[in-house]
Amino acid sequence: MKKLVLSLSVLSLLFTGCSEDNDETTTTKTPVVGEITGDITANTNYVFGNYTLKGIVKIKPGVTVTIEAGSKVTATLADGTVDALVVEAGGKLIVNGTAAEPVVFTESSQTPGSWGGIIMYGDAPIVAVGGLTTATSEDGLAKPYGGTNATHNGGTLKYVRVEYAGKKITDGTSEMNGFSFYSVGSGTVLENLVAYKGADDGFEFYGGTVNLINAISYGNFDDSFDWQDGWQGQLNSNWFAYQTGTGNFGMEIECKNNNNAFWPKVANITLKRASGTLTENNSAEYDAIQFKNQGNGEYSNILIDGYTTNASAVAVRIQDANTNTNQVNASKIKLTNVKINGTTPQFGGTSTVTSVVFPTGQYTTSTTSTGASLTNGAWSTVNGATLLQ
Repeated sequence: MKKLVLSLSVLSLLFTGCSEDNDETTTTKTPVVGEITGDITANTNYVFGNYTLKGIVKIKPGVTVTIEAGSKVTATLADGTVDALVVEAGGKLIVNGTAAEPVVFTESSQTPGSWGGIIMYGDAPIVAVGGLTTATSEDGLAKPYGGTNATHNGGTLKYVRVEYAGKKITDGTSEMNGFSFYSVGSGTVLENLVAYKGADDGFEFYGGTVNLINAISYGNFDDSFDWQDGWQGQLNSNWFAYQTGTGNFGMEIECKNNNNAFWPKVANITLKRASGTLTENNSAEYDAIQFKNQGNGEYSNILIDGYTTNASAVAVRIQDANTNTNQVNASKIKLTNVKINGTTPQFGGTSTVTSVVFPTGQYTTSTTSTGASLTNGAWSTVNGATLLQ
């Protein structure tokens, strides 16, 4: 019996040792190397890899493109092409990065404004100039956008970082951003996205109903967050903006002079401006939030910091008389639990808006507002430094 017990003990140790050795074995993934170019006309899966983006790449209607976590896609300014990744209406882009393995779209020279970023089209509703339900894009592609499909699904973007985009088009009137969403619908998932050091807006919505959850706009030259054409996303939260070097408004809100009965909602907003940050081309766009051309909406738990770098700045600017009359006075703009660090005045108008008075309950302050709540990780870290300043 003693011999049997001893034998079983030895076997147990042997098997335990083998198990521990197997646990220590790790598999290192090797990225593939490839190119993304031209029109994509069939469902395509880009496995974990390092890819070169060349030219205006278009995901055509009915086509789904998937890019695996941890991949890197690099545009190149020096090759003379205008680069961008475009999802046409009816196409889908699926990018399921993770906090530890984000998918990064960048440019080889690391020059802001070197390429066109990610552009997505849908057929969700818009309200354009004159109340029209369709319009033409301003990204140089001159594509129509607008429709009636509020739940349009353009895919899923999770843990995606776009760097050095925001390209200015040579005609002087058109431009691309880090992320551009043209009439994108609520069926599209946008979560944990970063727009980093672009030469135009970080995020821009052109109408539509899509929501943006957990977003960072860092070091973009124009506005951190911008929208028009009656964008009406209702479930937006955790937006963080940090303006440094060059930057205009933290949020620019307009509605093409349409006095709509609907508006977007955003909760948990942080807008920060680093000391010494200048506006683009010495413009007067130095406020944390600007409402113009009948822009409106509901915003809560807002933290504003650093906008004292310009003596004329206010936290909230009402740009024109119609916006003041139809949106402020009619209670279509609501900002609650606003905390302003420093001495920046709470709100103000312009030479044509001499008095801004929010109705009771439409503008409230708080000393405990926290703004955006985001968890740092590889997705929010560039060159070893966190973007969550």
